[in-house]
Amino acid sequence: MTNKEIIASIIDKLDYIDPETIPNIDLYMDQVTTFMDSNLQNSKRRSQDKVLTKTMINNYAKNDLLPPPVKKKYSKDHILMLIFIYYLKNVLSINDIRTLLNPLSEKYFASHSSSLSLEDIYQNIFHLESEQFNSLVKDVLKKFDRSKNMYQEESEEDQEFLQTLSFVSMLSFDVYIKKQMIERIIDEMNTKSQNPDSKKKTT
Repeated sequence: MTNKEIIASIIDKLDYIDPETIPNIDLYMDQVTTFMDSNLQNSKRRSQDKVLTKTMINNYAKNDLLPPPVKKKYSKDHILMLIFIYYLKNVLSINDIRTLLNPLSEKYFASHSSSLSLEDIYQNIFHLESEQFNSLVKDVLKKFDRSKNMYQEESEEDQEFLQTLSFVSMLSFDVYIKKQMIERIIDEMNTKSQNPDSKKKTT
């Protein structure tokens, strides 16, 4: 499989769980793991990988990432939080995810006092991401084409390796810079939460 085919296959695997497909009844843990695994199976690196396990759910609850179940059952909001965690854990530490999601959970989880529901926020965020999809694909393909034009003077075997290394390095650098930005933003969130007075700027 060529790198271009790999890119196409990854793009085809990108999953989005429509909230309308999430059951409106509360689920037991086994039902939650089955639902997540069946709806996000295309995003797994290996077929034997698990999207979500009982141990993961318990650890998320212990680390204050996920509100506890009610009578051992998980609501639609629980599943929405688990989807957020699933995507964020590939980039961020548990502590950073907690900083980012705790305000979301505290204000919007099973809340009837806000004009926005957790489902509304989920829909809005994934709508923003879908808007970026085409530009993201173009950027990745541009990096791929750039790498393919390098090392033309080398042997075929060396050329393939060096081009692949260049492509992966460009992608990695992009991820590194964005991860640095995310961590800086989260550090600022931590600073503000620990020092409420810092939110008030004197003029």
